[in-house]
Amino acid sequence: MTNSNTSAAWKYHNATKHSYASIRTNPHVLDWNNKPLEYKIYPTLEVTRLPREATQTGVSALSAVAATSIPVHDPALPTLENLAQILFLSAGITKSRKYPGGEIFFRAAACTGALYEVELYLVCGDLPELAAGIYHFGVAEFGLRQLRAGDYRSTLVEATGTCPSVAHAPLTIICTGTFWRNAWKYEARTYRHFGWDNGTIIANMLAATAALGLPAKVVLGFADAQVNQLLSLDTHREVALTLIPVGFASTALAASPEITPLDLPLIPLSKTEIDYPAMRDMHEASSLASGADAEAWRNTSLELEPASQAGKLIELPRAEKDQLSSDTLDQVILRRGSTRKFAPVPITSFELSTLLYHATRGIPADYLHPVGARLNGLYLIVNDVEGIASGSYFYHRKQHALDLLRHGRFRKMAGYLALEQQLAADASVCIFFLADLARILDRFGNRGYRATQLEAGILGGKLYLAAYAQGLGATGLTFYDDDVAHFFSPHAQGKNAMFLIAVGRSALPR
Repeated sequence: MTNSNTSAAWKYHNATKHSYASIRTNPHVLDWNNKPLEYKIYPTLEVTRLPREATQTGVSALSAVAATSIPVHDPALPTLENLAQILFLSAGITKSRKYPGGEIFFRAAACTGALYEVELYLVCGDLPELAAGIYHFGVAEFGLRQLRAGDYRSTLVEATGTCPSVAHAPLTIICTGTFWRNAWKYEARTYRHFGWDNGTIIANMLAATAALGLPAKVVLGFADAQVNQLLSLDTHREVALTLIPVGFASTALAASPEITPLDLPLIPLSKTEIDYPAMRDMHEASSLASGADAEAWRNTSLELEPASQAGKLIELPRAEKDQLSSDTLDQVILRRGSTRKFAPVPITSFELSTLLYHATRGIPADYLHPVGARLNGLYLIVNDVEGIASGSYFYHRKQHALDLLRHGRFRKMAGYLALEQQLAADASVCIFFLADLARILDRFGNRGYRATQLEAGILGGKLYLAAYAQGLGATGLTFYDDDVAHFFSPHAQGKNAMFLIAVGRSALPR
């Protein structure tokens, strides 16, 4: 099935919706004795340790989150210390917690179920203190394992149809998704989680590269098979999701060395794996066959934000620079977590304004034009925000204002929509992402489904960081799909729910 046959995306999306009935009739239970390993390990390859004592970026988290572009200088080569900072701040282990059954290691970016199904690989030319090659990032050891020696960047240039950011990048980070590691808990819905969990990592990564003054971009237009072959992935288990070119170099690239299968041993994830064909079907149906297809895919734009109603918007207060939190990106990522209980106290309209403004300035992505364009609309249930009446709202990015949809106290409804989780009822505000899938799929094909879920994850990751930068708490939640769209209608008529972030003040000590 080709990318243009969008029946595949609709089939997958509708089959993986949550409803009041589906939650109660699903027989799935967690087999804790078969829980997957949280790390991909190549046991026969040596590990090159990354420097742990990297210099702090010193850049405020809010400014790093809001950055949309970095001036290009030639050369802009990431050092080994820069590389360690980027990898640690986007996917490194930041804290651990002991339980009677063992110890859980938490990472820099939020992940559904703390299952960490996204792996990172590096494709680079010669960098300061790192030879050209393809590397896998070993999270547990905080090091790199070399899969291939040599400069393979021209393969990525070909796979992306000569994407300029990739063609001039001394380093490209490839993010992949491992099906079983997340499907152990979430079954076929895991393919949605690929977008969310890859997105939160990318939000951190973009903030880290901005703080280091390195240009970076999200590239979703690439020939899937070519990139998967480069990494020698078993595509029944793991697939390439996104490319993030980092830095700038003007030197011409030589042809890549010959690409042969690696056939490297791996530590098994668990005793047995259960296959969910719907995920692989969705991925294959949204794949691109060549660099030419990738170039054509990304070369037009789609603007979906509706026009505002003149005189009917509630303008949000704008902050002066000296009023904003100066906490650095490093500090914020180290203390970030997923809030498990919200306190019954309000946040201020200034805090909500700062949160929304900094998270929505724009994502440097090959499928989002111009800067600031979005596929997802932000819908809010305001439970307790000083200066803003309780009710449901739509956020207009260009005017930085709220459009009141309905007055009312909707705490109970917020909890119900969030799969009946009390966290959403207790939060000060719940931010839902809804998208016009019909228009998106018409423009982008099945791959538009990947793009929409990924964008929701990146925006969610930015909201996480902007919340914790202000001393607030946040958590990502799942939802009853059709009930969310119905609640926000008629404004959201025809749209589909993509993601949900709840924000408030944490009730638990740090």
